[in-house]
Amino acid sequence: MSIKETDKKYVAGTYNRFPVEIVSGKGSVVVDNEGKEYIDLGSGIAVTSFGVADDEWQKAVTEQISKVQHMSNLYYTEPCAKLAEKLCNKTGMSKVFFSNSGAEANECAIKIARKYAAEKKGADYSTIITLVNSFHGRTLTTLAATGQEHYHELFQPLTPGFVHVNAGDIEEFKKVAIESKAAGILMECVQGEGGVIPLDGEYVKAVAAFCKENDIVLMFDEVQTGNGRSGYMYAYMAYGVEPDVVSTAKGLAGGLPLGATLLSDKVKDVLGFGDHGSTFGGNPVSCAAANSIIDRIDDTLLADVKAKSEYIFDTFTGLEGVESVSGMGLMIGIKTVKPAGEIVKECMANGVLCLTAKDKVRLLPALNIPMETLQKACEIIKKAIEA
Repeated sequence: MSIKETDKKYVAGTYNRFPVEIVSGKGSVVVDNEGKEYIDLGSGIAVTSFGVADDEWQKAVTEQISKVQHMSNLYYTEPCAKLAEKLCNKTGMSKVFFSNSGAEANECAIKIARKYAAEKKGADYSTIITLVNSFHGRTLTTLAATGQEHYHELFQPLTPGFVHVNAGDIEEFKKVAIESKAAGILMECVQGEGGVIPLDGEYVKAVAAFCKENDIVLMFDEVQTGNGRSGYMYAYMAYGVEPDVVSTAKGLAGGLPLGATLLSDKVKDVLGFGDHGSTFGGNPVSCAAANSIIDRIDDTLLADVKAKSEYIFDTFTGLEGVESVSGMGLMIGIKTVKPAGEIVKECMANGVLCLTAKDKVRLLPALNIPMETLQKACEIIKKAIEA
């Protein structure tokens, strides 16, 4: 059997895969089993921050593998401790809990909000508010947090205690927060799976101010927007607010599983011994990979991300066949007249891999994609849109 046939026979059918088998690559170019090259504008859905087979990433991973590939959290390891230190230094947060994925990072955030509220206000303060059109993961609890009903339909009953409010309606949020006895609110600064839609700045600031006044735990889901993707270290920084909890994953370890929940001084000691845990969380190889990523997310790189973002916006805004362009940094959605799926297929046929988010073409290139490579890819996308 071919790999495609083997996959279809033995792998659970949860993915509608494209008919392409990727076997190798370098940077922002990947190669299929027939030798065809593609410019990768998906980055494994915002995971391979510095592209495929990145030299510094490879060096960090292989050096750590040769030392120790795993050690339980009963013991100390340098990559874990150093990564936590770097994340705290870059954000002003105080402590970090490591897990394996974005969903797990969000689960940890939710547990912290509920435990904090129970201890400060009473056990009836347990509701978590999220936004309509949000996406926070695929566990039963993070599905409950996700503000899109079609994700809920097949898996009832979901974890109780979640309420969804409309982004931008501050009065609705305030009313629900008081009436539901909210423990916390969890928001994406850019709703990625919801269509690459940034939140309004004044709304975010108003929510943050209300949370501070009423001691509600303010949480940002930076699973997709984080680690330089937005043109900021974390997207909440673009809004000038101070979160209590930040969750992240995806691009953090550049291609290995790693989630992180960053805790402010306010909540840093909410979780005590035995309150939470993760067998693979803080894995030394994943943390070594993440150290190699975080070390390179500096002001120069972030300025470059913003410049490339501006180029993409300028290229597609007002283009015939384009209705709108949205997003932040190198997380961009293009709403087209033609169905997004058709454009993605045409781009693939012409050597560019891009994604969809609802009815939009979604672009998530590596943070360091060369400008000439990006320009070449954009020309191919333009032709697919205009055809």
